[in-house]
Amino acid sequence: MRTTDNLSLPPDGKPFHEQPQWRNDFPIDWPQDELVARRDFTKFLVLTSFAFVVGQWWIALENVLRQRRGKPPIRRIAGLADLPVGQTLVFHYPDSHDPCVLVRTARQRFVAFSQKCTHLSCAVRPEPEKGQFYCPCHHGFFDLNTGVQTGGPPRRPLPRIKLEIRGDSIYATGVEVRS
Repeated sequence: MRTTDNLSLPPDGKPFHEQPQWRNDFPIDWPQDELVARRDFTKFLVLTSFAFVVGQWWIALENVLRQRRGKPPIRRIAGLADLPVGQTLVFHYPDSHDPCVLVRTARQRFVAFSQKCTHLSCAVRPEPEKGQFYCPCHHGFFDLNTGVQTGGPPRRPLPRIKLEIRGDSIYATGVEVRS
């Protein structure tokens, strides 16, 4: 038995028996709220659990597929004459959606790192004159030679791009993710 003394009036002012079905299904007053049946609650738990299991299997499948792809490709970045000492070059490796930065720090010394900050994936800017990479989003700093975080919120170093010099060209040969 319901008491209507402590119920608020619906916004349209009509009596409860004239309200649309959705308002009866989603009442605004606690006394009108029905208890959830055990069967409905169990169905909710089973469907939620099933969604979590499917999600975990999807993650595992993506991991297996990523491992099967094998080594990243070997890709030419630039020629030695294209990059003077102290200059930088942006390139994409291993895919076109992975921006990286190549820096020539000395005559025969090159370093390359992912351009995505390890904090929130903002683009880092190389500052060779200061010997650092700078993330303008949250003022994060990384060492130019090692990619190790030196200040700000990032907790992990930048992923290093493995380089090889073959003849007069620089090639990217892999990605080293460090923690």
